Amino acid sequence: MTVMNTGLAALVALIALVPIASISQERGPVTNLPLPRYVSMKASEGNVRRGPSLTHRIDWVFKRRDIPLEITAEHGHWRRVRDRDGAGGWVHYTLLSGVRTASVEVEMLDLLTDPDPGAMVVARLEQGVIARVEECEPDWCALVAAGYDGWARKSALWGIGDQETFR
Repeated sequence: MTVMNTGLAALVALIALVPIASISQERGPVTNLPLPRYVSMKASEGNVRRGPSLTHRIDWVFKRRDIPLEITAEHGHWRRVRDRDGAGGWVHYTLLSGVRTASVEVEMLDLLTDPDPGAMVVARLEQGVIARVEECEPDWCALVAAGYDGWARKSALWGIGDQETFR
């Protein structure tokens, strides 16, 4: 019984040393970047294909520059993406940018001077507005939209992971 407990304790100690992100975070086979991850549309227009090659049929065309997209898979020079509505397919990697953007998901979003609900309102953003994301804390993100910059609640945005933080 002591041997079994010692072995179990060693296993638990070993697991504790492995970061949780490495256990659950899938990596893309081409870029070795996390999957899923968010990017934005670099081009003002981009074909969305049924499969990862030029021979696959074009299902539709994204027609909005800077739209946030979630990459869910990689194959060669192709990335499988989806938009806020879940629509997606395969796009060539040259149409995508690492610049982070997010879309407003609530009817009206207050952009605040500080990451504090009592802060002064700088601007109000309508649903569907796309903003550039400068940084994110656990609950707030710094945004730039239409010449205004300020902070907004992360929960009101699409294009940023729930647990994601960055500067």
